[in-house]
Order: sequence, then C-alpha cells, then structure tokens
Amino acid sequence: MSSQTAGLVLTLGAVETFPTAAAVSAGSLLSLTGVTKVYDAGELAVTALAGVDLEIERGQMVAVIGPSGSGKSTLMHILGCLDAPSEGTYVLDGQDVSTLSSFALAGVRNRKIGFVFQTFNLLPKASLLRNIELPLLYAGLGSSDRREKAREALARVGLADRAKHRPSELSGGQRQRAAIARALVNGPSIILADEPTGNLDSKTGVEILKIFHELHDRGETIVIVTHDPRIAEQCERVIEIVDGRVVN
Repeated sequence: MSSQTAGLVLTLGAVETFPTAAAVSAGSLLSLTGVTKVYDAGELAVTALAGVDLEIERGQMVAVIGPSGSGKSTLMHILGCLDAPSEGTYVLDGQDVSTLSSFALAGVRNRKIGFVFQTFNLLPKASLLRNIELPLLYAGLGSSDRREKAREALARVGLADRAKHRPSELSGGQRQRAAIARALVNGPSIILADEPTGNLDSKTGVEILKIFHELHDRGETIVIVTHDPRIAEQCERVIEIVDGRVVN
C-alpha cells in the first residue's frame, strides 16, 4: 500500500458533496454488496475480488487474513477509498462511496479513515508533532488547533514527550505509535492497519497490539490486515479471503 501513499497525502484536503447511501443494517459502519474488482489487461485481466458481501459494525476489531494473492490488499484499498470497485456497492458511514471520483474519495479518506502502514510512512525530516498535524493541515484547521489535537493524539499513544523528535530518533515501536496517533488525529470513523507489526520484533508487536486493544475498548472501529494468525486470534472477528471471496 505504500505506493499509494504519495497520492493520498497530496489529495487529502479534497471536499465534495456525497450521495446518500441505501439503507444498511442498524449498527453497521460499512457494507460491501457484490463488490468485484478486476484489473483489466485485456486477455490477462485479473479478478482480485469476486462478489464480496461484507458488513462491519461500529466498534468492532476485525482481522482480515488470507494467503498471498488472495485479495486482502485489494479489499483494504477499497475499504480505505484508495481504489473503487469495478462492480458492486460500498457504503461507508451512511454514504455510498463506490462510484465517487478520485477527488471525492480523497475527501472521504481525510474525514473518515485513519491509516496505519507497515512501513510507518512518516516524513523523515519533520518532527513527530508536524507529522501528526498533517491530516489536520489538509483538513484546513488553524495552526493552534492543529498543535493541540496533535499533542492530544501523541499523548494517547504514550509519546507526549517525543513531540519534537524526528522519526530517525525513535525506535520502530515508537514510530508505529506515532503512525497510530496520526491515524487518530482527525477522529476517523474507522482505522485501517496494514500489517502494523510486520516490521517490529515480537515484543514490540505485542505493545502495538495493546494500543489497538485500548483504542477498541474506547469504541474505535479497527480493521487489521495480517498474515499472522497470532494477531488475528486477538481480534473479536476474523474475515478470511481466499481467491477473492470471503470464506467465513
């Protein structure tokens, strides 16, 4: 997913009017109906998702698992509004986002989705405070409000005393904490984490999962894409993808 990040950062501030979604189940935060994704290369067309039906309720902590090439990364891209379905509908927080333009999807990402990447994706020459402020900058908040919210987010992940540090001055676990703070700062509807412990040792990975559990206990909706069954078993729900289909 890191290849998508540059475009994500450049377009976060987009704003557009969104269509009203069809009815979804009470308590449902997101709903996919018949979602198919085909990467069209003529005779070499690849179907990454094949008619996915899925609902995730508010406040759930969900793991998405599956073998390499199963479609879980494509599912994450669609859930994160980094890509759009070839067919089917995607309703997020009461809005049908499946047919929105790239410009409109950027607005959804900024307001409703917090991303945590395996490789952290922090700006290396900026302080942690500045890194955490970025989504707020794109959202148009003033400097004093940005700093206050960024400091609050850093405090939530135990990094209040590292605000002036650059990423290179921190451990891998601290960098991932900072990435989680950045994901939280805009008050998103959902946090999407792509292999969030993949670059960490096992002890640090446990510490990061503890933060996700604390956020979940506070009512955050979290979706973790992982290949690690030990992480999946700590989530309240596991979604398995095989050959582009949900199998449980």
